[in-house]
Amino acid sequence: MGNPVIYLDHQATTPCDPAVVEAMAPLWSEQFANPASRIHRPGLLAAAAVERAQAQLAALLGVEPEAVLFTSGATEANNLALKGLAEAELLAGGRRRQLITLATEHRAVLDPLRYLAGHGFSLTELPVAADGLVDLQQLEAALSANTLVVSVMAANNEIGVLQPLAAIAALCRQRGVRLHCDGAQAVGHLALRPRELGIDLISLSAHKFHGPKGIGALVIAPGLRLAPQLHGGSQQGGLRAGTLPVPLIVGMARALELAEADRPQRNARLKALRDRLWQGLEALGGIERNGAGEPRLAHNLNVTVLDVDGTALHQRLRQRLAVSSGSAC
Repeated sequence: MGNPVIYLDHQATTPCDPAVVEAMAPLWSEQFANPASRIHRPGLLAAAAVERAQAQLAALLGVEPEAVLFTSGATEANNLALKGLAEAELLAGGRRRQLITLATEHRAVLDPLRYLAGHGFSLTELPVAADGLVDLQQLEAALSANTLVVSVMAANNEIGVLQPLAAIAALCRQRGVRLHCDGAQAVGHLALRPRELGIDLISLSAHKFHGPKGIGALVIAPGLRLAPQLHGGSQQGGLRAGTLPVPLIVGMARALELAEADRPQRNARLKALRDRLWQGLEALGGIERNGAGEPRLAHNLNVTVLDVDGTALHQRLRQRLAVSSGSAC
């Protein structure tokens, strides 16, 4: 075997924590029942496992258990949030048709919004400043009585900058506009409490914080109505049909518990390593850091090597380093 590759692509995905794998293990083949089968003891045990995990996630996020809706990941959660909100507005006879987002959002947000723009809604994609952050004055000017929702990610999936969510939420609240946040890169890495920040909808994905792939959640504010995007069962109040994957749900809750337990210490260590790496790269010359120095994710560093082809550089690095030149999806 050759030299081991150093994995530096944790914003694409993270390895599943061994403690998470251990928590899921008995639920694959021993306690395997369908949580909707409440007519027998195995089904009741499965349902209880889901309820415990839901309560645990809710406590960690500072919301009510019923606010946590399970999905297959953040992409599905984003689609349910945005399409579900738009369809609910139409069904209720509402007149708000404007959608606002940033040009730097992940495609899991941009694509659903662009789909809606072709089906009776208008979409405003705001540019960001050179540091990757939203211009709050531009956002305020774009808001109107016709605005239904603003969708802004908490942390950028490529350059790691953190958007000013509390300030964005305040602007939305003044106009009665809903705020959706793609929190896939932030949950488990930041102290993200949607109720405290004034966020109406937030999406998350377990595999971004050392949980299993294939499971995520949408956290929904009380009283907010969404139109279901999956039909075929009465699970989760009819809002998201389909048999609940008990092992994945339990694994996600355990992963977030672990992530929150040492988050301050972990972030301090990662920030020190990140800054040390940047100082070394900066000293070489001809390298620029992309995005604001702060605020940004502690584990993110995104750079441009001037006058060097990105593809060629990546080909040279891949023998020893697992790095990305852009989003994985």
